[in-house]
Amino acid sequence: MAEVMEGSRFAKDAFGWHDQRFETQERIMALQFGAVEKRLEKIESLIEGLERRLWMTVYGVVAVILTQAVQSILEFAPKGG
Repeated sequence: MAEVMEGSRFAKDAFGWHDQRFETQERIMALQFGAVEKRLEKIESLIEGLERRLWMTVYGVVAVILTQAVQSILEFAPKGG
């Protein structure tokens, strides 16, 4: 009967080791996902900054083109006088 108890204890230890390993892997995966999430947030903020700069550039180019168009219209407009 003592052998059965020892055998069952070893079986419990084996499952305990497996559970411990599983929990450790879950913690590692949670840390890895957390790190990936932080990287993605950083990448998203960089992309938003680039997008802002791109739109500012587009608006600047449009403003220059419109300014030149208005200047050329004013040059050829009839002058009252």
